[in-house]
This record gives sequence, C-alpha cells and structure tokens, in this order.
Amino acid sequence: MIKELAEFGKRIRTGHDALKNEPISIDLIIHEDGSFDSFSVIEKINRPAEAITAKKGKARLLLDKAEEVLSYNGVNPDLPEEEKTIEQKKSESATIFKHQLFLAKLQLYKDLACLGPVQAFYFNNKSKGLDAAIRTFEQQVGEKERGGNIAFRINDIRIHEQKEVYEAIIEKFEKEQTEQLKDQKKICSVCGKSDFPVLDQPHGLIKRVPDGQTAGCALVSYNEKAFESYELKGNDNSAICTNCAKNYVEGLNWLLGNGAEKPIEDKKGKIKSQFIYSNRKNFGSDTAIIYWTKDEDTIDELNLLDSPDVGQVTNLIDSVTKAKVNDAKHIKTNQFYSCTLSGAAARIAIRDWIEISLDDYKQNIAKWFQQIAIRAYGEIRYIPMYALAKAGHNTKSDRDPTNSRVATQLWNAALKNSTPSLWILTAVLKRIRFVENSEDGQTKETITPERAALIRFILNRNNKNGGYMIKEQNDTNDKSPAIVCGKIFAVMESIQRAAQGKDLNAGIRERFFSFASTSPAPAFGRLMKLSQNHISKLKHEKPGLAVLLDRQLQELCSFLNGFPAIFSLEEQGQFALGYYHQKQQDYDNAKNNKELQPIIENKED
Repeated sequence: MIKELAEFGKRIRTGHDALKNEPISIDLIIHEDGSFDSFSVIEKINRPAEAITAKKGKARLLLDKAEEVLSYNGVNPDLPEEEKTIEQKKSESATIFKHQLFLAKLQLYKDLACLGPVQAFYFNNKSKGLDAAIRTFEQQVGEKERGGNIAFRINDIRIHEQKEVYEAIIEKFEKEQTEQLKDQKKICSVCGKSDFPVLDQPHGLIKRVPDGQTAGCALVSYNEKAFESYELKGNDNSAICTNCAKNYVEGLNWLLGNGAEKPIEDKKGKIKSQFIYSNRKNFGSDTAIIYWTKDEDTIDELNLLDSPDVGQVTNLIDSVTKAKVNDAKHIKTNQFYSCTLSGAAARIAIRDWIEISLDDYKQNIAKWFQQIAIRAYGEIRYIPMYALAKAGHNTKSDRDPTNSRVATQLWNAALKNSTPSLWILTAVLKRIRFVENSEDGQTKETITPERAALIRFILNRNNKNGGYMIKEQNDTNDKSPAIVCGKIFAVMESIQRAAQGKDLNAGIRERFFSFASTSPAPAFGRLMKLSQNHISKLKHEKPGLAVLLDRQLQELCSFLNGFPAIFSLEEQGQFALGYYHQKQQDYDNAKNNKELQPIIENKED
C-alpha cells in the first residue's frame, strides 16, 4: 500500500525534495533597510518553501507562524511578570524558543545577499523592524488570521521565492543527504534502492484524517522505547527512505484533501457552494475512503454508486456483459487502488486495502448494480450506496459508527465482489420491526425500498450453496416457505385494511410482524382466524374484493405444507422480502384495477 501511495505521490509531486508547497496567509512587508512597512492579509495561497519533515524543534526558512517570525503568542508583553499565569509563562517560554530556532535558521543563510533586508529587520534595524511589526500585528491582522503562515515581502516580491533562496536550500539539503549516505547503505523497503538515506525521524503528518488530530496524524510511527529488537530502532524497522516518505505523505495528503467548490442545489431549490472531494468519500464522521489508479484514467463508475442513473447503469452492465475477454492474460491492465482509513489519536488506522485491475473493477460494479436492483412503485430502482448504508440504523447523528461500518463493507462488496456480514441483516431487520411514526402520528412504511434492496443483496451474496437467487421483484416461481409466508402476511394485512378502512388503528403489521417473521406457526394460527373474520365482513360490503383476496390467500397457502415452527436469520430476511414484493405487486395491480385501491397504502409522492 505504501509503495503505491509513494508512486502516486511521485506522479503528482513537482519540484525538489528540499521544497514543499506551504500555505501563506499574511505578507510581512518591509523596506530594503529592514524597516517595517505593514502587514497584508491575503487569501490563502500555496507556494514552494523549505520542506520540514517534523516541525517540532525546527523552523522553516523565512516562512512560518507568528510565534516563530515575531515571537508572538497573544500574551500582552507589557503585563508584569507577577501577574502572568503559569500557562502564560509556559506559552511565553515556548514561543521564545521557537523564535530562536527561526533566527538560527536565518543565520545559516546569512551569506545570501537577498536576505540582507530580513537580517536588518531582526538585527541591524530591529527598532524600526521587528519591534515596530510586533506593535502593529494585532491592529492590522484579525484574530482569525493570526494563526496563518507569514511570508516576508519587499514591494511585490516574496523573499523566500527568490531563485537564489531555493538554490541555497537545495544545495544544503543535497549536501546533508550526501553526508548521511556516507555512513549507511540501507535499502529502502518501498523502492528497493539505496539512493536516499533512511533516517530515524518522522515521515510527516497526514491532515484531514477523519476523527484524527487537527495538526495531523502519522501513517508510520514508533513508540520511543518499542521496536528495538535486533538492534533496530525507529524507522530502521521499516527502512523507508526520505524520498519515498515524502512521496507517500504528499500523495496521501493530496488524496485526502483534493477537490473543488461546486454549486449544489438543496432540497429547497437554492444553489449553495459545497466542497466536493475528487478522490475521497466520507463514511460517517470517523471513516474515509480514498481511491486512485496506477496510471491516470477515468473512473466515472464510482459516481454511479452515490447517484445511480438507470440509463448509465444499463450501459455499464451491457458493456461489461458484451466485453470480450482478453486472450493475452499476461498483459497487466491499469490498476485501481482504494484505502479505508480512520484516525486513532495521533496515528492512522488502515481498515482496508483494495488492489484490483480496472477490468475487474468495472465487472464488479456492474454485478453490484444487478444485485441491488429492486422494484419500487412501478419501476426498477438502483439505490445509492449511502442510502443502503443508512438502512440499518435510525439515528441522524454522524457519530453513530454503524453507518461507516456498513458503508465500508458495502464499498468492499461493490469493488471486490465480496460478501457482506450477516450482522448487517440483523440491524436492518431490527429497524423493520421498529414501528416508525411520522409527524402526523401515522405509521410509516418500515420496509422501504432501501431496506428491501439491502436485504436482497445480503441474502444473495451469502447464498453459498447455489440455491435460488431472490429476484428484484415479485417472483411467482419462488416457493421458499419464508418468502411465501411474507406474502401471506402482506395479503392478510390487505384483507384487514380493506375490511376496516379508515377505522384501522394498530394493524397486524404493528402487532404481529415480528412474531410472524420469527415464529410463524403460532403467529399464523391466530392471524388465520382474524383474516377469516375480516373476509366475512368484507363479503357483505365488497364481495368482489373479498373473493379476490380470499382466492389470493388460499393460493399462497397451498404452496406450504404447514407453517414452519421457527425461522432462521436468513429466513427472517426472506420473510421481509416476500412481504415487500407482495405489497409492491399489489401497488402495480391497483393501477389497473380500481377495486384494489382500498388495500394500497404508503404510496410515494
């Protein structure tokens, strides 16, 4: 995984290892004599600067925070020492230390002529330079902007962007690399070469990790006294060279943060700007998935997972079905990569890694859509992945881990053609048995198309014995006892609804669904008696409908040789699907038969 991240980082990186793009939020404008002019708050931009692998105990040349550049920490410098709190004193001491590091770094490059004004700002003309800047900083820079990086500028030229500054940084970096390589010939475990040194230092922080630290998290790190067996310490255990470390860190940061603002229409029809990631999907608040290809290629199929278009899905399935298998098996196609990760304090937890060919990637996504298809209110639908992931829990909170765990399994199922765990089925069935009430107090449909599609998908993927695969719509050839029992229950509910109409309060679904789906024999013994009473009443009011529903009930019962005593977990899922398919079939039939209108409920708007 790290090797592929390093290869990707090498592909997107520009410039030398000694340099790295860093954000700039504030320009500190000075004159040639080092005297202070003003601060200019700008919209954040990224420009090359000295690359610092581990910031702790180090300072960057000419570009850094206010603590390093100005020795500013927000504490009033005129406050008497005896009035300062312990925290203020610690902050002041830490800030002075950071500022000294900044000045020490500046002194290493004192021979550069272009740095003369900066040297004067700090030393030769300090009263008109640094001191004047400190007095003005809070007046010219707002509180929200004070945490950004400060760059020195003379007129319209930023000093750290001068060619001679870059050349000096690179020269110093390469000299240090040469010295480090003299003492070692370690082979990098990622690139397999010894062109760059392997140093026992942090590789760099990864930012924007879900549930991770704001300052960033480490993908590879070591405890201070751990990993010291075989006389190996720290990074010697993994032996990742400085070049590969920079590549994988920058590649991972790019994948986690790259994207653009795009106009999005909300539910009220208003257009709002929303940041859309290019190579990342968020699953809940604690999990993210990043993805890319070995060589640049389009992977538009991933967009269909969240926004399935029937026409595009059909074209994808047709193209995969008609595709000819390449006879040259030894030719390696472009590869697709995916990494699922979460924050774990200061570290990154890798939850999953996918590496497949683009051909397999397309075939697996086509299978995914074929297996999640479900008939809903007169049409075949392909449910978005995020809607399927939410089908098993009832909270709107992003902190609920159920959503991210289910979404991760579904992502793997879509990309790797893997089998999701049966515990997801348990969660979905639990939500189905829970009676949901809408704002107007009426009972809502709990077996939604999303839940039905997810149940069908889980059951079919877990069908390892080559048994009958459940269709996306009502199938009269499916005589599975659990499926038939679900259909019978749906017909009984329709009979009750037709007989009682608006007088129906708590129906058999609210009272008996859980009972019937787990212990059918005792449950249907009671339900049969209720249904006969409802049919007797219906014969006096709507005899035609009574005959139709009674015939439908008797036909379904003829498929059973008695009701089973108990249903397994999978059979409970089949029961729910049988119920759902029968309700959808009733909806379709009612469109052509007005007599069936009284049994229809919960139509979609």
